[in-house]
Amino acid sequence: MHHYTDVLKKYAVFSGRARRQEFWMFVLCNLVVAAVLVTLDVVLGANGILVGAYTLAIFLPCLGLTVRRLHDTGRSGWWYLLILIPLLGWIWLLVLMATEGQAAPNEYGPSPKALHA
Repeated sequence: MHHYTDVLKKYAVFSGRARRQEFWMFVLCNLVVAAVLVTLDVVLGANGILVGAYTLAIFLPCLGLTVRRLHDTGRSGWWYLLILIPLLGWIWLLVLMATEGQAAPNEYGPSPKALHA
């Protein structure tokens, strides 16, 4: 759970690096929260208002985390624009998110894996 709250604390931080574990645990927590909100939307008849509000609120933290994750692989945050390429772009970005980060320090900072070891 601390991975989720740590990302929220870094609400709009686009510098530094993020580990794969931090990224995927945040994604998992988001899926759980979204599932609960979808269920509440259906039960309450809110027509997606809860999920929409949550998506809007979580956009910047998700973007910042994705940019930091790209930094961990040695790539610029501008690689996020791959998502604009239909189908292939988001698959390619998914592969990049699953790629192991650089063990050595890079231009974006020291390895977060080494800091936690």
